[in-house]
Amino acid sequence: MIVTFISQCEKKAIPRTRRVLDAFADRIGDNTWQTVITEEGLISVKKLLRKTVTKSTAVSCHWIRGRRRSELLWIVGNRNKFNREGVVPVNTTQKKLDQNKWENDWHYLPLIKALVAISALLHDWGKATVLFQEKLQPKNKQSIKGDPLRHEWISCLLLNALVHSSENPKNDHAWLNLLIHKSWDEEKLKATVLKNLDKTKALENLPPLAQLVAWLIVSHHRLPNLKDEAELKSFTAEPAETFEDLFYFIYADWGYQNKFDEKEYQQRLLQCFEFPEGLLSQSETWTKEIQKWSARLLQEQDNIAQVLKDGSWRVVLHHARLCLMLGDHYYSSCDADPMWKTSLSLIANTDHKTKRPKQFLDEHLVNVSKNAMRIAQSLSRLADEMEPAYDIQKLKKKSPQGFEWQDNAVKEIKQFRQKQDNTIEEQGWFIVNMASTGKGKTIANAKIMQALSKDGQSLRYVLALGLRTLTLQTGDSYRKDIGLTNDELAVLIGSKVVQELHQQQHHKQNEQYDNPLDEIGSESLEQLLENELDYSEMPQADFMDVLFPQAQAERNKAFLYKPVLACTIDHIMSATETKRGGKYILPSLRLSSSDLVIDEVDDFNGQDLIAIARLIHLTAMLGRKVMISSATIPPALAEGFFNVYQQGWRLYCAFKKLKQVQVVGMWVDEFKSKTQCIDLTSDNTIQQYKNGHDAFVTIRAKSLAEQVIKHKAYIIECHDLLAQEEQKQLEESLQQQYFDRIRQHIEKLHHHHHTVDANTGKKVSFGVVRVANIPPCVALTQFLLNAEWSEKIAPRAMAYHSRQVLLLRSEQERHLDAVLKRKEKQGEHPIAFSNEDIRRHLDSTDREHVIFILVATPVEEVGRDHDFDWAIVEPSSYRSIIQLAGRVLRHRYLEKDIAQPNIGLLQYNLKGLRGAKVAFEKPGFEINNDKFKLKTKNLSDLIDLPEDAGINAIPRIQANTPFKATEKLADLEHAVLAHSLTNYKQVGAKPLNAWLTQYWFLTALPQRFTPFRQSSPNIQLFAVWKDRKLVFSEKDDFGQYFDRNGFYKIQCSELTDLEQQRLWLNRNYGDILSRMAIEKVSENQHIEDEIEKLSKRYGEIMLPAYDENKKLMYSDQFGLVVQHSK
Repeated sequence: MIVTFISQCEKKAIPRTRRVLDAFADRIGDNTWQTVITEEGLISVKKLLRKTVTKSTAVSCHWIRGRRRSELLWIVGNRNKFNREGVVPVNTTQKKLDQNKWENDWHYLPLIKALVAISALLHDWGKATVLFQEKLQPKNKQSIKGDPLRHEWISCLLLNALVHSSENPKNDHAWLNLLIHKSWDEEKLKATVLKNLDKTKALENLPPLAQLVAWLIVSHHRLPNLKDEAELKSFTAEPAETFEDLFYFIYADWGYQNKFDEKEYQQRLLQCFEFPEGLLSQSETWTKEIQKWSARLLQEQDNIAQVLKDGSWRVVLHHARLCLMLGDHYYSSCDADPMWKTSLSLIANTDHKTKRPKQFLDEHLVNVSKNAMRIAQSLSRLADEMEPAYDIQKLKKKSPQGFEWQDNAVKEIKQFRQKQDNTIEEQGWFIVNMASTGKGKTIANAKIMQALSKDGQSLRYVLALGLRTLTLQTGDSYRKDIGLTNDELAVLIGSKVVQELHQQQHHKQNEQYDNPLDEIGSESLEQLLENELDYSEMPQADFMDVLFPQAQAERNKAFLYKPVLACTIDHIMSATETKRGGKYILPSLRLSSSDLVIDEVDDFNGQDLIAIARLIHLTAMLGRKVMISSATIPPALAEGFFNVYQQGWRLYCAFKKLKQVQVVGMWVDEFKSKTQCIDLTSDNTIQQYKNGHDAFVTIRAKSLAEQVIKHKAYIIECHDLLAQEEQKQLEESLQQQYFDRIRQHIEKLHHHHHTVDANTGKKVSFGVVRVANIPPCVALTQFLLNAEWSEKIAPRAMAYHSRQVLLLRSEQERHLDAVLKRKEKQGEHPIAFSNEDIRRHLDSTDREHVIFILVATPVEEVGRDHDFDWAIVEPSSYRSIIQLAGRVLRHRYLEKDIAQPNIGLLQYNLKGLRGAKVAFEKPGFEINNDKFKLKTKNLSDLIDLPEDAGINAIPRIQANTPFKATEKLADLEHAVLAHSLTNYKQVGAKPLNAWLTQYWFLTALPQRFTPFRQSSPNIQLFAVWKDRKLVFSEKDDFGQYFDRNGFYKIQCSELTDLEQQRLWLNRNYGDILSRMAIEKVSENQHIEDEIEKLSKRYGEIMLPAYDENKKLMYSDQFGLVVQHSK
């Protein structure tokens, strides 16, 4: 290809870009180059230019397509130097701005800065105690963990004492004037805090500004949080409508007290109130700073009154806490200032390597304040100046046949923008994408987000996904389908190991209350981003240097800077779910500059959806657009999420003083696109949205009902197996009969839905049996491998679940992804038949019928792009039925309705069969109370299956009114979601309103009541291959592995010859490790050592919470499974 480069660079950027372009092209003018180049070469040029990009850089690249036509490919640097076609302007006009342009609409920035400065200067005031100072001395060898009262609580007590030592404690003027005129009395403060010691409520009886400062101080390491579960429950429905309401409840035991031993506690408590060197009033620099910023804060009285009135104090406080914590994090990691002069010997922290005192207390406070100021100053640039991805050629192309709806959605946005006079920056956008599976939602999401960008041409958003393993596949598909380069995309994954396995083939941590960093006075030293980030090199982005210490800078910058970030939703959830520490900082900063797309949003339960609602509220509060995407979004979910979005958007409008307060609701699917402008000042905002959503869904349901029917279901009767009374565990004989019923229907479904192998003439089908939990999944697989099948049938079965060694699961998924693509047209030979393993099975048996059966837990329902001929479902919810139906004939095109049913629904699930009171739970929505407990567990009564109609998403996306929550499965799900997300009158710390309309969001109670992805704690084991045998080991804090086989009673089971023969995919852990080791090992290395090393890296397997009454069985084929002792 022939290309021309045009440089409009200035200053130092001129020689830098010339060096790069001269190396690749001929200079044909002062600022022009031309050459013939390959696509790879052009990518290299762009990469090199981006590496040194600054504000003065501006280079465009034009592809000469023919004699009369050239096409702008890309621009690196300042895009304002060119127009959309790459034409350079011939004239310019100038406009004088009073302030830096990026600060123009940050009206409350001075208030944020003043709040940050004062709280930073006081945040570690409580470290002046004799107890804290002794703790930091190198000679101190105390084994006692934790101070009786934490330093931030004492800082707040001192602030409270300061306020109450002023003439008028109800007014902010009084205490700020004490600081301005340096007329406060240290002795008086000391006497005041000694009065009630730990019984004082540090946050109570304060005027407005002091309340905000006190909360910033007390929360700079952790949010107020209760340890005691019983006490926590007492706040379930407790209202907190004001600061006063909330602060009335908060005592030292909300996370600021360490009371391990009552006697020891009382002995050491007094030392928390002794200040032998005073309270810093002798430090000149600190006193000057506090005087200066107190005066500034006093000037903000009008602004404070305004933000407290319109609610935008919440946005102000969010930004202020973030700046304070980031400033503290930054300066705590720096060396002490050698030029610092002070008469005090009070220290703030110690060097974590040498354990010697590091920074003086007044030095620490003043410099944290200065760093936090710089961060506050760059907040607006972090929100508005992060680079999007431009010139994405694949998004400019028309969508292929069958996917035209993607371009129609873009057209709808463009027309709407023209009508609205392009005020896109002043409108919130809440988009619901309900296109069916396999219709290209991923690319549609990118096209829509591009159309919604400021110029309609760029892309910057976070793609939050539900499954960990999905993220790397999505990263690959974004690079391939959308054409994003590594410069434009960062992929955040849970662990390096997953990434390595993924590349070869082509977590949740419990909170501990003891923190080793606490003991050296530097909790702020923690890593902000623990997980692995897959990204290529970074442009300089110098303005972010104020944010991070050098050691963490590049990775953190990449997380913030890259235009598109693909990650599991867990990573971005930290923005609202972090109860202690600074893990929320990076996701929050990222959301202030990026729109948010949440994929497969309905794959979460009610509690998780409340947590996701908190995230959507924050995203709106930061002025960003949100899209939720899934084929089966229930109405309560769309309405509930719109409600949280519009509430967050109102706060953003107040913060930015926007005149128009409106949100655009948009709905998209493969049939239609629709936009609706909703005025948030009216009384019926939610009703307007609800009407729009219902109208859209009615049209969608009508269109779905007219589609070719791919899925027909029937009930597999098993009422004859029902237990007479409730059993804790189902009788073995009943379970075997239940499994045999499944086997009979596998044969039946296979006979109706198979493909003939052209080579052997054998009839072959691939099917899935969905089971709710892991133990029955393994038990059913073992049954099918040993069962007596009809004469001409050769079964081939395998279990697929999450409790498997990482390496073996990865091997299994690679095989399934290859075999179950099934994109062949009717009559075409399936690609699966030429797979080596499948071929071996077909050629090695003389039976006429070969059935490949995947017995899977819900891991198969989401994220796997598999296509089966038939399915059998043990139901947990209506959603599980819909999701699994989407895996049958997923990619295959049908011209007419299928004749025979291809999905069997078991009349009872295993819990229902043994007479459990609640059968549709874990996974599922049923709850053991009057409102949400089903009257029957019989699926025939719980769902309506018309004779000839197909099974589709209509009952999931359209709710009956009124709900029959105790009689119908789909209604139960609608009712549970409506209760969680659309119950707008609830009060207390538990419901969603705790976050929206109550003040509980200032504590960690909402996250305690409805944590994201709460499950029983898992134990991380490693299947270590040592001395030619398998040793299940745990890893300690020092990276040492120790044998836990005996402790957890893990028994390894071997398969019989029959089981081996009938196994679909035989995986051998030792063999796979040996194969990998041979590729890696060098001549002088011992192969056994390499195998052991690899097994420690790739042998992770999660064990459920330990219970000594259960024994654990392990095999390479079935994974780790709990077996109840008989």
